[in-house]
Amino acid sequence: MELFIAILLPDPSGFLPSQKFLPKLCSGEFIGALGMTEPSAGSDFANIKTVAKKDGDDYIINGSKVFITNGYHCDLCIVCAKTDTSKGAHGITLFLIEEGMEGFKKGKKLNKMGLKAQDTSELFFEDLRVPKSAVLGEEGKGFYYVMQELPQERMLIADIGCAAAEASYEWTRQYVKERKAFKGTLSDLQTVKHKLAELKTEIALGRTFVDECLRLLAKDELSTEMASMAKYKLTDLQMEAAHIGVQLHGGWGYMMEYPICKAFIDARVQSIYGGSNEIMKELISRSI
Repeated sequence: MELFIAILLPDPSGFLPSQKFLPKLCSGEFIGALGMTEPSAGSDFANIKTVAKKDGDDYIINGSKVFITNGYHCDLCIVCAKTDTSKGAHGITLFLIEEGMEGFKKGKKLNKMGLKAQDTSELFFEDLRVPKSAVLGEEGKGFYYVMQELPQERMLIADIGCAAAEASYEWTRQYVKERKAFKGTLSDLQTVKHKLAELKTEIALGRTFVDECLRLLAKDELSTEMASMAKYKLTDLQMEAAHIGVQLHGGWGYMMEYPICKAFIDARVQSIYGGSNEIMKELISRSI
């Protein structure tokens, strides 16, 4: 729900969208989505092609989005569109688009590698006419609003990464203690013990850093650099922990009936969304 904090912002007319949408989003009556990513613009958010042209007091939106979490089931989508294509990132505006609006169409649910319990889909906007009251916040401030919330989103991804790494470690620790091999258990082998010792240390360090970042976030003092460090490092650690877990489970680690197999598949996307880890390193490097 952190992506919908911006709904609290009133537009210049005094309309407060939170009065209409937040109660239903919080109760679960409404499902929300954020329409950012496009076929030709992922981490390069400023390069979106969806446009919203003024027509009297209305806007007409044309374009498409892809890889939208909750897109198929959403009742409300915050759509990023350019109201001024000459201003790049500074011409992006956020719009509140409700299911059922004429010109708003949802594509099929995409068949993903992992995260099967979560729908992801394409969204299409064909001459979608919306009133001025559909503008979220101020026109041209969309890029700023989204960037303002990204550190919190990246911390959420980092926290998931840390928790998932801990789960993979624990599943693997229990398995090697029970799996019989070479007149003992896998946990008796020095190579296995040392690998788990390394992983436990990495997780402990990661948890400490995440906790510090969350403390700073609560005080509104978390920098873009630290959020980026947490996101890239903890999602890489999540993938490493799942990889080690599958390897130490042997053939059973490749079977979907074991949670480590699903953890490995689900971990792969963590280093991609929320800004790819390559982009995270670029953001970090700017402070060097």
